Amino acid sequence: MYRILLVEDDPNIREMICDYFHDKSDGSLRVEVADNGQDGIVMAYENAYDLLILDVMLPEQDGFEVCREVRGTSDVPILFLTARVTEEDMLKGYALGCDDYITKPFPLSVLYEKVRALLKRSKGLVRSHLLTAGTLTMNPNNGMVFSGESEVKLTAREYAILKLLLENKGRIVSRETIIVRLWGYDTDADERVLDNHIRNIRKALGDNGRLIKTVIRRGYRID
Repeated sequence: MYRILLVEDDPNIREMICDYFHDKSDGSLRVEVADNGQDGIVMAYENAYDLLILDVMLPEQDGFEVCREVRGTSDVPILFLTARVTEEDMLKGYALGCDDYITKPFPLSVLYEKVRALLKRSKGLVRSHLLTAGTLTMNPNNGMVFSGESEVKLTAREYAILKLLLENKGRIVSRETIIVRLWGYDTDADERVLDNHIRNIRKALGDNGRLIKTVIRRGYRID
């Protein structure tokens, strides 16, 4: 059984997520709830959770503050729920050490699959503080990226794309997978938008840009 902490102030969303996860997982995913950031921090300190789902806009202390507090002592996977998905917010979340975002409104099935993927990735493992390929290094706990000795500045979208590729190093990640993961199902983003982001990432990485390979008609791979 996995224990999940959901910190969300909307009672309807709490109830829907709890019911869906219980039914979909046959009880193997147990969701416990807090309705404000302060209670969420206390529960995270007092219990051993396998994953945290945090609303960004919370009373008492917001989701970013909860994430900051938790990351001081734990590598537990953290997923943000947010009605606002500005570039600044995404960069702030990744810099604080979150693992993924989902934008409201969202299909419960998509949230469920994101949670399963994060749990599978972390199961039985101590999360590495660094994602690497050659002399390219990403630290998900502080959002910093280095190409050799030089710090790389990326937009939130570019950072998320590179993080996804590094987490799947050596494997092809399809264009569709990247678009759905980063933009969601209801999006105007297309492959040309993604290709432009990839070009920007390669340029920002300098010599390490060559690590990102285009696999014709399939997607991208980082070696």
